[in-house]
Amino acid sequence: MNPYFGYEIALGAVLLYAAVVYALYRTGQLGPDRPLSLFGPALMIKTQRGRSALDRWGRFKRFWTAVSDLGIALSVLSMATIIGLLVFGAIESFRLTAAQAPPVSEAVGIPGINPIIPVGYGILALVVGIVLHELSHGVVARSQGIGVKSLGILWCVIPVGAFVEQDDTEMLAASRRRRDRVAAAGVLANFALTVLFFALLSGLVASSVAPNADGIPIQSVTSGMPGANATLAPGDIITAFNGTQTTTWQAFENAESHTTPGETVPLVFYSSSLGHSVSTTVVLATNPNNKTHGFLGVGVLGLTPPEIKQLLVWPAGSDQGPVVGTVYWLILPLGGLEPVGGSTAGYFHLTGPLAAVGSNNFWIAANILYWLAWMNLLLGLSNTLPLVPLDGGLLFRDFAASVAARFRKRWDAARLDQFAGRAVTASSLLVLVLLLWQFIVPHLF
Repeated sequence: MNPYFGYEIALGAVLLYAAVVYALYRTGQLGPDRPLSLFGPALMIKTQRGRSALDRWGRFKRFWTAVSDLGIALSVLSMATIIGLLVFGAIESFRLTAAQAPPVSEAVGIPGINPIIPVGYGILALVVGIVLHELSHGVVARSQGIGVKSLGILWCVIPVGAFVEQDDTEMLAASRRRRDRVAAAGVLANFALTVLFFALLSGLVASSVAPNADGIPIQSVTSGMPGANATLAPGDIITAFNGTQTTTWQAFENAESHTTPGETVPLVFYSSSLGHSVSTTVVLATNPNNKTHGFLGVGVLGLTPPEIKQLLVWPAGSDQGPVVGTVYWLILPLGGLEPVGGSTAGYFHLTGPLAAVGSNNFWIAANILYWLAWMNLLLGLSNTLPLVPLDGGLLFRDFAASVAARFRKRWDAARLDQFAGRAVTASSLLVLVLLLWQFIVPHLF
C-alpha cells in the first residue's frame, strides 16, 4: 500500500477546491459583494435569510443585555484561567524529555487531526457548537442595535463552519460595552451548551447505567499469558486476586506484587461474555519488570466501573475531589474510556426503560452528548484567548482601551485605538509563544 496515499488525496482535494474557487472568481460569481466570497482560504456562502429570525429573537433587549454582561464576566474569568494553564504548561515543559513531549497535533482541536477527538462525534459536536456560537453573536448584535449583513456557512473549515456577519461600521461606532456583549455572546452560548449537554448525559447515565461489578476493568490481555489462559478478555472485571478484593487499582497492583512466578493463585472476575462472575485459579508468569514477582499479563484501567459512572454523572463528586474529578472527566478520551463502546461498554449493563434500545444505540446517544459538552467547552475556552481574530482578542482590545482611557485621560480616540491595537498584538504573540512552548522546549533540553 502506498504510504503517501492519504497525503495524495489531501493534496488532490486542495487542488480541486482551488480550481473551483478560481473558476467562480473568473465567472464573476465570487467577490466581496457577492453571495460567494472568501474568508482567508474558506469559501463563504452568504444569505439574507434568517435575519428576520435574529430580529425576533433579539427584540428582548433587557434579557440579552443581562445575559451578555454575564458572558463578559465569564469570558474574563475563562481568559485568566486558560492563560494561567498555558503558563503552568510552559513551566512544566522544562521537566519533560523529548519522548514525553505531547505531539503538536494535540494542540489543534480539530477532529481527524487531534488524535483524541473521534472524527464522527467530533465533527458533529464541532458543527453544532460553531453554528450556535455564531447565531448567538447575531442575536445579541441585533439586541444591541447592531446590524447583521448576512449569515451562512463556511466551506473548507474542517469540514464546515458558520458565520454571522455583523455590520462593521455599526460595530465600530458602537460603545465598547455593546461590542463586548456581542463578542462574549458566542462564548456564553458554548458554556451554556456545555452545561446543557452535560446535564442530559448525567441524567441519561444515572438513570440507565449500572456497573457489572466493582473491580478492576480489563482493557487488554496479552496472548499466551496466564490471563489469556484463564479466558480473561477485554471488558471483563477482576473483582478478587489472590484473596484480595480488587476494588481499586492500587489493591490489584499490591496483590500482584506479593506473588511469585509459577505460583498458583485464586482469581475471581466478572465475564462480560458470560454475564456472571467466574472463580478459577491461574498459574502466574514472570513479571518482565521484576523477575521476583508474578505476572497475570493483563492491561487494566485505573478506574473501576462505579468510578467511571461517577465521572459521567457528577465528576465533582469524585473521591479524589472535584478538581481531580473534573480533570478525569476531561481526559476520559486519553484513557480509552470515551467514546464508550466495544469492550468498554462491557463494564456496564442497561437498566430501566432505555434498556430496550440496546447497548450500541444507547452508548451512541451518550457519546454524542459527551462530545457535544466536551467540544462546546473547548470552543468556549479557546475563544476567550486574547488572540486575534478570536472573540477574546476583541474583548482584550477593548479592555486595554478602557484601562488606558482611565489612566491616560488626555489621550484621544485615535491614540487609545492605537494603544489597544498594540496591546492585542502583543497578547496574540504571547499566546502563540505559550501554545508552542510546551511542544518545542522538551526537544531543546
